Amino acid sequence: MVQRSTLDPLEEARALVRLRYTRARALRAPMKPLSIAADRVGRKTGAAKLPPLKLLQARWREIAGDQLYRFSHPEKLSSSKDGRILTLRVVPQAAPLVQHQSETIRQRVSVAAGGDITGIRIVQGTISRGAETVTYRPKARALTRDEAATLESGANQIENTRLRAAFVALGKAVLSADP
Repeated sequence: MVQRSTLDPLEEARALVRLRYTRARALRAPMKPLSIAADRVGRKTGAAKLPPLKLLQARWREIAGDQLYRFSHPEKLSSSKDGRILTLRVVPQAAPLVQHQSETIRQRVSVAAGGDITGIRIVQGTISRGAETVTYRPKARALTRDEAATLESGANQIENTRLRAAFVALGKAVLSADP
């Protein structure tokens, strides 16, 4: 024996159509994926917690390499409509070296800072890394006895003592400079 519904058959058909085309809402919102929660927790710790400039400054040796690390230091990140521009403080004697490698540096920094670094601006000056201040001075070598004697004998022909001392000092500076 089949039981029939006590509802009106027309109303029951309408209810079935409504159920077919409408979705029921869950009583509670579904749980967010675990990866999102793990990412939020991981973002708040370690190096990822640092702003991009601080991250670059902390990792500058591995990003730029030992040679460029000695002569350059990231100073600021500024935004433009095309992307971000990194300003590097560079020792004046090393500015051509850094300028020559600026595209390679830009690519490395762009990967490390999360992309969109579009350019590098170079500012010349001394570099301060905490207590350490970097200024580049070429190493002078000591003159040999023969070089010093030749320099003195060549300057003995000058009668003015101040002029002779200036020429000797200039000769020592030129000869002792590292080629």
